[in-house]
Amino acid sequence: MTTDQAPLLVSACLAGLPCRYDGQARTDPRVVALVQQGQALPVCPEVFGGLPVPREPATIVSLSPLRVVTASGRDVTEEFRRGALAVLALARAVRAQRAVLKERSPSCGSHQVWQQDPTTGQPRLVAGEGVTTALLRAHGLVVESEETWSAPAQSSGTVTACETAPPAQAGTTTE
Repeated sequence: MTTDQAPLLVSACLAGLPCRYDGQARTDPRVVALVQQGQALPVCPEVFGGLPVPREPATIVSLSPLRVVTASGRDVTEEFRRGALAVLALARAVRAQRAVLKERSPSCGSHQVWQQDPTTGQPRLVAGEGVTTALLRAHGLVVESEETWSAPAQSSGTVTACETAPPAQAGTTTE
């Protein structure tokens, strides 16, 4: 990859950063290699939105209007919204066109997310997309999950680091 090509945005937990809701990473060696080569930028919408590591797991309660709550019922909708907007701003700043994000996360899921069952209040896995994924797709980015993505062939070029990225902490809420 040359310096004039846009980097791939990737979930920070896939890049090996222990930033998920449980303080763990979900390291994907393909993602780590791209970050090390300067071809990918790790992002975490939830941390960019102000949530700590570790944190309570969260689920989507509703999409319209958007509402995201933690396991204890704390409303974290604004943090999810703010984090998604921060990732979009970074994508625009580096002219990113693609992202590989953590499947099943209420921020990053691209095919499945954890949603709160309206009857029981318990989390359940449903078809859908996370808050950040939906926003990025609405703005023309291609978002894939680590489960369906095919890593590109290795390249010897590099991309310069983005100095406009939000703070270095990152992660996803649940998997």
